[in-house]
Amino acid sequence: MTTGAPPPFTTPARPRRSRVLRFLPLAVIGWLVLEVWLLTVVAGASSGLVVFLLLVGGLVLGSFVIKRAGRRAFKNLSEAVRQQQSGVTPQREQGGGSALTMLGGLLLILPGLVSDALGLLLLVPPLQKALSRSAERAFERRLRDAAAAAPGNLGDAFQQARMRHPDGKVVQGEVIHEDQPPTHHPAHGPDDPQLPR
Repeated sequence: MTTGAPPPFTTPARPRRSRVLRFLPLAVIGWLVLEVWLLTVVAGASSGLVVFLLLVGGLVLGSFVIKRAGRRAFKNLSEAVRQQQSGVTPQREQGGGSALTMLGGLLLILPGLVSDALGLLLLVPPLQKALSRSAERAFERRLRDAAAAAPGNLGDAFQQARMRHPDGKVVQGEVIHEDQPPTHHPAHGPDDPQLPR
């Protein structure tokens, strides 16, 4: 039996959400309100048929863009696999990002005029190249910062995997010298079977 007062019940502290996650629902709601308002303005200026044709046109164009980008990505992947199997270092794609093209197609499929305008902007090749370069630089900077903050984590492993070698191949392994006698662990007796090396 205890004589003291019971310890006060404390609730565990909830992790803090980032500002982006805190304001994301408000941004989505604001974007939806803007899209509906623009569609009603266009319908008032012309007719409901024009708005319907705009929405159907965005759906058809976005589907075409996604299908074409998917085919191109599959073709590039199969070509890279074929080159790697033949021993040639696969060349990096020069024509821009398939991911940005697919994102542009997805934005075209979404109903609304703002999403259609953003989707069309993502289909412009110079803008795609600029966005992919800046995204790659930001990603590598974050990996470097993470590796500097905590060495030996996933960032280090990723950087090590990205090291460039003359033949492009990295073989992880262990060097075993035959001139050295094998070391026996104390847990293993002389009659314990061991895997061949």
